[in-house]
Amino acid sequence: MVRTLLKINTGTYILSLKTEVNLAQALRMGFKVENRIKLSLAHNKNWFMKIYIKNMACESCKIVVKDALEELDISTVKIDLGEIETKEELSDEDKKQLNSKIKKAGLELLEKKQGILIEKIRNVMVEYVYNSEERPNTTFSVLLSEKLNHSYSYLSNFFSEVEATTIEQYLISLKIERIKELIVLEEHTFSEIAHKLHYSSVAHLSNQFKKVTGLTPSHFKKLKEKRRITIQDL
Repeated sequence: MVRTLLKINTGTYILSLKTEVNLAQALRMGFKVENRIKLSLAHNKNWFMKIYIKNMACESCKIVVKDALEELDISTVKIDLGEIETKEELSDEDKKQLNSKIKKAGLELLEKKQGILIEKIRNVMVEYVYNSEERPNTTFSVLLSEKLNHSYSYLSNFFSEVEATTIEQYLISLKIERIKELIVLEEHTFSEIAHKLHYSSVAHLSNQFKKVTGLTPSHFKKLKEKRRITIQDL
């Protein structure tokens, strides 16, 4: 006899089925038995489970998570910054083992709604600073609000209450660290860096950089040995 809690995504409905059947009955009902001794509908190809991960802010983090999932024989639909989708529902033991593996790299599974929303806000900021080449046609506050379907005032207040810092301050910290990184790489002019990070001018970038670090970008360029803090420490 096999006991299972099955979740099926059928359009806008989530059906839960808890029952006991033997293998022959399960197969006749359209179920298949997977290697993890779980039952799933054979025709249900579009169901997936979404999991959020804290501090997943770079491509190397994706590799860490991918390797951990493969070690646990967990099939994935996709792996994005701060978010993964699996082809099967993870048990509490699966989550515990996955969390244990990724914690070694400073990552952590999030399940509480509060933590999930905070991580979504962070991910939008990281994407904006690290992966957005073109200057957006709108302000960051509007962009964030549209992506997360909440008013900016709600997101801003919520973030400040939980993180003890504002979205604006966190975004500036990300941008300053990205500027340091690009300066050290020596692959871009200050003008190109200003454009990549959505500053209106080099003067705007320089003023904000000096206000935060106490140094001008030019001075910082001469101090390459200055230690750069990581995103996880912000």
